[in-house]
This record gives sequence, structure tokens and C-alpha cells, in this order.
Amino acid sequence: MTTLDFTPAPGAAPLPRMVLAQAGAEMRAMLRNGEQLLLTMVIPILVLVGFSTAPLLDLPGERRIDYVTPGVLALAIMSTAFTGQAIATGFERRYGVLKRLGATPLSRPGLMLAKTLAIVGVEIVQVVLIVAVALALGWRPVSAGPVGPILFVVVGTAAFSGLGLLMAGTLRAEATLAAANLVYLVLLGLGGVVFPIDRFPGAMQGVLELLPITALTTGLRLLLTGGSGFPYSELFVLLGWAVAGLALAALTFRWE
Repeated sequence: MTTLDFTPAPGAAPLPRMVLAQAGAEMRAMLRNGEQLLLTMVIPILVLVGFSTAPLLDLPGERRIDYVTPGVLALAIMSTAFTGQAIATGFERRYGVLKRLGATPLSRPGLMLAKTLAIVGVEIVQVVLIVAVALALGWRPVSAGPVGPILFVVVGTAAFSGLGLLMAGTLRAEATLAAANLVYLVLLGLGGVVFPIDRFPGAMQGVLELLPITALTTGLRLLLTGGSGFPYSELFVLLGWAVAGLALAALTFRWE
């Protein structure tokens, strides 16, 4: 006869299970938030439709839809991994949500990993919608395969996620809200999303090429339009931002 053991076995769940559970909760919260959906879904699609159909860009020898689509994909990644996450996490700190999470066995690196996984889940939805709209508008990507674009999306997500968590974990919620929106607008205008960076003065171009949004936009554009060679320099720029941002966020992130 088998005896049942009802002895309590207290202890934290394994880290992967905690991270996945938190990531699921984060993703559901983002998809239910109207402001987040506006930032992550609606605005990128409006930019895609507006700049690819209206004669706002002068691109001799290149179709507007082919130029704009990679930039909008990069914009969507930035809006989700950086702007949306920074604002949401900043107010979670203010309202004590993170303080309560800090009392659980979930560590700071575990929380940041969960948030990054949630961002990846939302980005999959974004990419599907943007690609569907772009294909309907006549976009025909030229790529050697999906590995390169996926690699850039993953590294770009890590870079922007680290920067968003760094901002949200150190600044007050109101300051994070203002700074994240300001950075979003500045990078939208200067990062080659819809306006080529070669239109800026030569002295600025070297600086702009070091921005994470420029590296992500340029890399995706070269990979999806059949550019010559793999954009290693852009990948290294993104890797640098990812390593620095995530490391600083892990060291400085405050629960309250």
C-alpha cells in the first residue's frame, strides 16, 4: 500500500518557471493596455502607410516601400523594447509593483529576462502585422534567408530593452515618461527610420551611425534589400549597446 506524504516542501520554483510565468503576465498586460497598443502597433503601421504611399521621400532608383519597411520594423522594436517598457516599468516602480516583486524569489536579472521575453512575444505580433501590411502595399523583400534579420531583431531587442530598463530603474516615473518619449522622437527623426542619414551634415553622420536605432535600421535594410555583404559593423554596434545597457541595468536597477 502506497503512503501519501503530506509534508510541506517550501521553496521557490525553479528560475526558468518563475521567468516564464512573469513573462506571460508582462505580455498579457502589454496587449491589454490601449496606450501601449497605440505606441507599439498603430503608430508604426501609420508611419509605414504614410511614408510609403505619400510622396514625402525622394529616393531615386529605390521604391519607397522597400526603403521604409525595414525602418518601420526597427521603429516597432524600439517602441516596444525601449519606450513602452521604460514607461511601464517606471510606473510599476512608482506604484509599488516592483517592490512587491522584489520580495519574491525572482531576482533582478530574472525580472529583466522575463520582461525581455515578453517584449519578444509582442514583437512577433508586431512583425507579423507590419510584414502583412507591407506585402499588401507591394513590398517584396530580397534576403538570403531569415537568420540575419532574426539575429538583428534579437540583438536590437536586447539593446533597447537594456536601455529601457536602465532608464526605468534609475529615474522617477515622470522623468522616465518625458525622457522616453523625447528619445523616441529624436531617434525616429535621426536614426534613418524614414529619412536617410546621408541627408544630414557629414559631421553628424559618424555620430548617427553609432546610435542603436541607426545600426538596427541599416542592418535590416541591407539584409532585406539584398545589400552586398553582411552588416557586421552594425551588428557590433548593437552588441555593444546590448552588453552595456543590460549590464548597467542589472547593476543599478532599483525596485522602488
